[in-house]
Amino acid sequence: MDISEFGMEELLLAAIKSEVESERIYKETAVRVKNAFLRERLEFLAAEEKKHRQFLEFLYRKKMGDKKIVLPEKSRVPLPRIDIGSENDPISLLLESAMKAEKAAEAFYNALAERFEDDETRKMLKVFANMEYGHYKILESEYESAKVFEDYDTIWPMMHVGP
Repeated sequence: MDISEFGMEELLLAAIKSEVESERIYKETAVRVKNAFLRERLEFLAAEEKKHRQFLEFLYRKKMGDKKIVLPEKSRVPLPRIDIGSENDPISLLLESAMKAEKAAEAFYNALAERFEDDETRKMLKVFANMEYGHYKILESEYESAKVFEDYDTIWPMMHVGP
């Protein structure tokens, strides 16, 4: 991912905004899903995004001093948003959107790491990139499972009806 045209402040604000939005979406989705295992995974992902945001806010203050963190309404940095769709959409659509966002976040943090000269920050951002890849794999697993159950519902619409 080429982020060379963006300044450090814009990149950090975009990253913080992305983590805030991802945390919110994972929390909101966790409340909506009936599958307890998926709910726990989404809550875990929300907590991870919160930790990322906290570190990024620390990094922002380290780089920008006392400057107040004001998140942009819309960012020019090419980070995809997770499309939550409507409540009637299958969960696989949301999971697929989240997977794309996590892959983009991985590429973003790898690119952002290269913008820092100090090893500690660079290594931490590389860890973030690796964690985003782990989030992708969690979502991929849930996506595959959701697709199977959605296919069953299409083939046998009464599958979940009790006796």
